[in-house]
Amino acid sequence: MAGQAPTAPADVYAEVQHFYARQMRYLDSGEAETWAGTFTADGSFKPPSLPEPVRGRPALTEGARQAAAGLAAEGQTHRHWVGMLTVTPADDGSLTAESQVSIIAVAQGGPARLHLVCTCRDVLVREAGELLVRDRVVTRDDRP
Repeated sequence: MAGQAPTAPADVYAEVQHFYARQMRYLDSGEAETWAGTFTADGSFKPPSLPEPVRGRPALTEGARQAAAGLAAEGQTHRHWVGMLTVTPADDGSLTAESQVSIIAVAQGGPARLHLVCTCRDVLVREAGELLVRDRVVTRDDRP
């Protein structure tokens, strides 16, 4: 049996869960600038739909605004549900957080449906005592 990676203490794990609860609420409610503020100033986000990562808060804000506008035009709301979270501390003080994310789509006046299932791998760092995403890579379960 393979050795188990070190895990974060319970208080750090709970802090990371709370971080994701806030971050996903910002994204799902269209608070693009606040959501982008949960990344480092030079943070990167590599979604499966783009050939290159989105880098820096201004670009992250714009991408989130465009996504929110597109959903609003379609009369849809997305809800991100983060689960199966593991948090592994690194020697440099960063945390690697890996999770499975279900994205639930709700059409205005319609039923909720499972839109996507993804795997998210973040490197989290502390700045001024706050957790921030330095690097995010998202992969879809339905793509290689």
